[in-house]
Amino acid sequence: MHVVILAGGKGVRLRPYTSALPKPLVPIGEEYAILDIILRQLVSQGFTSATLAVGHLSPLIRAFVGDGSRWGLQVDYTEEVKPLSTIGPLFSIRDRLPEHFLVMNGDVLTTLNYASLLTSHGLSGAPLTVATAPRVVKIDFGVLEAGSGFITGFREKPLLSYLVSMGVYALSRSAIDDYPEGMSFGFDELVLDLLARQSPPAVFEFDGYWLDIGRPDDYDEANARFEEYRGLLLPPEKEPVA
Repeated sequence: MHVVILAGGKGVRLRPYTSALPKPLVPIGEEYAILDIILRQLVSQGFTSATLAVGHLSPLIRAFVGDGSRWGLQVDYTEEVKPLSTIGPLFSIRDRLPEHFLVMNGDVLTTLNYASLLTSHGLSGAPLTVATAPRVVKIDFGVLEAGSGFITGFREKPLLSYLVSMGVYALSRSAIDDYPEGMSFGFDELVLDLLARQSPPAVFEFDGYWLDIGRPDDYDEANARFEEYRGLLLPPEKEPVA
């Protein structure tokens, strides 16, 4: 069970927190970095190896994670010389990846069961399975529907419901076979390519705790609610071996 963790972004929207630290290493609570929590969760769910796609401030991530033995993981790295977006970093490590693997952003706090996502993907036959969460957007205006110069419908400040990507997905190696190494390529582009090929991605719907720490408000919320969700986010500590 292998995971690729995307940890190479500059975290521009999270400044000033990311001026000195890469986003996956910003602290949550008093004891943990986001990446530390993610690695603990993955190991508790059976993952045995990880590749970290690094770039911005990569020496700090390498120093923090090392070879992964602190968590009981085998960790290697792929370094971005230039930004490669979300899928591009995978192209240079295709030969090191298993048939099915997990890909996730290194700044996600969630109670999602990563192992169940990967298992579901393997059974689906889809090239890509996207973990999704529901989001409701409130429109603060009256919404008009119009046609032929006349109003045909009206909704006062409607609530619109969407499924959004959580930044966690399972992928089959065959889905990225045709792309050249060094190409910058995003998750959105992969989804559109798969749809154009009539190989639609599958969805893994999730309705639990999920927070993508992309903005200062998100980071403040994560810290404010960490103690509330601590027991769900952190697996139980293993007893020391006698």
